[in-house]
Amino acid sequence: MKKVSLIIPCYNEEEVLPILYERLNKVSKLITDYETEFIFINDGSKDKTEEIVEKLYEQDKRVKLYSFSRNFGHQAAVSCGIHHTNSDLAVIIDADLQDPPEIIPDMIKMYEETKSPIIYGKRISREGETFFKKITATLFYRTINLLSEVQFPVDTGDFRLIDKKVIEAYKSFSESPKYIRGLISWMGFEQRPFEYHREARAAGGTKYTLKKMMKFAMTGIISFSTKPLKISLYLGLISILVAIVFSIRVFYLYFFYPNNLVKGWASTIITVLFMGGAQLISLSVISEYLSSIFTESKKRPEYILKNILTEQNRTEQNRTEQNRTEQNRTE
Repeated sequence: MKKVSLIIPCYNEEEVLPILYERLNKVSKLITDYETEFIFINDGSKDKTEEIVEKLYEQDKRVKLYSFSRNFGHQAAVSCGIHHTNSDLAVIIDADLQDPPEIIPDMIKMYEETKSPIIYGKRISREGETFFKKITATLFYRTINLLSEVQFPVDTGDFRLIDKKVIEAYKSFSESPKYIRGLISWMGFEQRPFEYHREARAAGGTKYTLKKMMKFAMTGIISFSTKPLKISLYLGLISILVAIVFSIRVFYLYFFYPNNLVKGWASTIITVLFMGGAQLISLSVISEYLSSIFTESKKRPEYILKNILTEQNRTEQNRTEQNRTEQNRTE
């Protein structure tokens, strides 16, 4: 029988996990053509997330848990889920229930009808999100498409269905940090949108601070575009051109209208401020690329696992218990 993995990254989600599991369990009963498994990735949670998933593992053989030694980030957690699935299909869904699991059967149905390797969730509304979050998300997707050589679907997240071809292709990527929705688009497989209404969080609050969102946005831009480097070059050329024009003006005033020229102050201040700003912008852009190269050159693992609970663990545990039982009988 074919198999589908539901990949669920979790970070401090103790409030929502019971609701999530209940809804996922109901959804799994509607997926009749596939055997379902739940892959939970605990991204270094500091609450009872790991403990709750361990209890789910004990009562449901479909549950798997991969627990990080610390918080490595959402993208690393999704990567871990993809790396550890051998299913025919995988669905990436966050634990906060903003992306309703009830539409997963329909996404699978669309896949079966179209055979498109990627079915991505396209948000047509976003409940429970601030105006600032909505406007910055809109600007980000438009900006990255403007800068990148690869075009990414707008108004999307990591909520998507991918098939075996995409899963295996993704496992070949070793770069870090990853911008997963960008990498999946970069692969070039056919993608189809599945429109849905995004809900408010079922419980708890967002784990994505402004700092994390800015870092994530920068990762996406740096990973898929060299245009910022070219822009910094153009900015430098424009700065030189402006400086030349301003110099011509200063010389003109000096020779023809010397009384209208305040000696030294204006030309010095404007030139220094303009050139200094252009240099700082250019250096900042270059430093981001150098930082990315530095991170990549260290070849550190994307994440470190401290605890793994899978069917193999359950089998080994049962085997150990059987051996103990047999030894007791022999004695």
